[in-house]
Amino acid sequence: MTRDPRYDILFEPVRIGPVTARNRFYQVPHCNGMGYRDASALAAMRGMKAQGGWAVVCTEMVEIHHGADVAPYVELRIWSDQDIPMLARIAEKIHAHDSLAGIELCHSGYTAVNLWSREIPMAASPMPAASFFNSPVQAREMDKEDIRNLRRAHRAAALRAKAAGFDLVYVYAGHGLGIFQQFLSRATNFRSDEYGGSLENRARLLREVIEDTKDAVGGSCAVPVRIAMNEFQGAAGLEPAEVEDAIAMMAELPDLWDLSLSSWSKDSQTSRFAEEGFQEPYIKGVKKLTSKPVVGVGRYTSPDSMVRVIRQGIMDMIGAARPSIADPFLPKKIEEGRLDDIRECIGCNICISNDFTMTPLRCTQNPTMGEEWRRGWHPETIRPKQKDAHVLVVGSGPAGLEAARALGQRGLTVTIADRAAEPGGRVARECRLPGLAAWSRVRDWRMLQIGKMPNVSLYLESDMTVETVAELGADNVLVATGATWRRDGTGSAQVRPIALAADADVLTPDDIMAGRMPRGRDVVIYDDDHYYMGGVLAELLRKHGFTVTLVTPAPLVSIFTKATLEQATIQSRLLELDVRIEANTLVKSIATAHATLGCSFTGKTREIAAASVVMVTARDPVDSLFHSLLKAGHSVSRAGDCFGPGTIAAAVHAGRKFAEEFGDPPVDFLDMPFRREVTALAAN
Repeated sequence: MTRDPRYDILFEPVRIGPVTARNRFYQVPHCNGMGYRDASALAAMRGMKAQGGWAVVCTEMVEIHHGADVAPYVELRIWSDQDIPMLARIAEKIHAHDSLAGIELCHSGYTAVNLWSREIPMAASPMPAASFFNSPVQAREMDKEDIRNLRRAHRAAALRAKAAGFDLVYVYAGHGLGIFQQFLSRATNFRSDEYGGSLENRARLLREVIEDTKDAVGGSCAVPVRIAMNEFQGAAGLEPAEVEDAIAMMAELPDLWDLSLSSWSKDSQTSRFAEEGFQEPYIKGVKKLTSKPVVGVGRYTSPDSMVRVIRQGIMDMIGAARPSIADPFLPKKIEEGRLDDIRECIGCNICISNDFTMTPLRCTQNPTMGEEWRRGWHPETIRPKQKDAHVLVVGSGPAGLEAARALGQRGLTVTIADRAAEPGGRVARECRLPGLAAWSRVRDWRMLQIGKMPNVSLYLESDMTVETVAELGADNVLVATGATWRRDGTGSAQVRPIALAADADVLTPDDIMAGRMPRGRDVVIYDDDHYYMGGVLAELLRKHGFTVTLVTPAPLVSIFTKATLEQATIQSRLLELDVRIEANTLVKSIATAHATLGCSFTGKTREIAAASVVMVTARDPVDSLFHSLLKAGHSVSRAGDCFGPGTIAAAVHAGRKFAEEFGDPPVDFLDMPFRREVTALAAN
């Protein structure tokens, strides 16, 4: 295949100060949960982006000083020369594929609580430190000596970055996480000296550090500035017009302007609440202010949208974090005319959750993400089969489809059988819920790839039994039949069933997704799952005219989605829809027309009207076929929710894992199935 000429503009080189990017694809800095702890894994992941055609590949934020450590989060560090070899490995992996390596130097100001270093945090003005854990820590106001020391620390970090081989050295003023934004914003800068008050004064430190960085490394390294265009606090904080004024003051000083929103939850909105290109209204005025390249993001996966924003003069380079995670080879696929092979980001933010859980990056669409080094997985290739075999995959949900696709790519003969009338399993049902339409991409991409493989066959409305499996005569069977939601109240907070009246109207998400509606208008949703399902169903039922009370043992609705940056938006949406929220509360029992609630702390009970109750609690694996086949002596395995109910990302990963390991000798339980990096001991 050849590239469509419409997309030629995307492959034009772009000059960025003293360096040149070979095309317009720019992987902006993004976190990954690996950082200084998993250096080789991180380097391999960044290198994969370069191999996939991203002309610029950047690190996550890199702490420039021990007095601004963001522990327990696992980012990168450039505190001293000790850090240079680790950072150099990242740059080397990126350079191996002729891409430019960018490093985002960061001092986090009052958002660095310094739990590791125990230093007192510094800020533009004195204020409580901002912490995900609500740490009882306050930041002190920086004096003139502190400002001079900060400039010295940033300059030293820039020189180390140059020594490590980076081509772009950032000045970071974005997401509310960089101290230069904190100086720039009225929301966090209450100073009355030359660094406070007027916009010129508030921008003074940013200008000085840009000049310092240019002076230190500008002869050979580009110096981009990442800046927040809006803090969504009105006149109390940064707004696009004022940020544009600040950019105009320094228009030609940096080598590139990297535009973002603040806070991070605004910058990385999920597909449930924002469409592709959602940042354009905030950034479209910047290009007219500067001759320097402008990069922005917006979860772009469509090459037509990419061309449009360049031709309209909104940006010069297509910035991406999440789309580059879902498909590291997105640029190459556009270049090679393989648009239907693009593994499009679904905007679920499961990738971001791993920064909050301090664990290696993962992706719903791309199960190889984070596994490039430790398991040796590649997003585009997989080792060929070792010998011929016919594999039956029972179930066409996310685990089954990914396993079948990857097995087919290895050259094995694969038959997929599913009792449903359409493929996709849980994805086919959930993508019809409010805001989740983009999740259909998990099914659609795999179905498209499978459709190209003559060695993979799909049979729907095929209910497999031990007898029909035997008739098919496959050499191996993978059971990926998913899971069903429980209706007895068993969940995270209560591990035993609760009392249910025989005539109570108790539903599960499976019932709602199958089209069954509650029989009464007063509905209680009991969310002891804590991810998206409870909130989505509350929204759905309100839009159907039901009165909804959402009960959760947690202090917040859908509390896990704090890690996907959605929780506040979800709770706001439900409150706007007049959903009543009962937090820190258990459903203790259900009668015909009411439910008995109990305080999570005191156990004190009370009754609430409930003509119907929807249980969003635990799920049971649908594994009876697996056990029957095992008993009958078949060579059988299971994967995905059928093995252990979890996220869609976990199911996709399980499918890939089965395909990767198929044909290998069994691994002993005590053996490590992946590589890990162990810290070298100090001399004493």
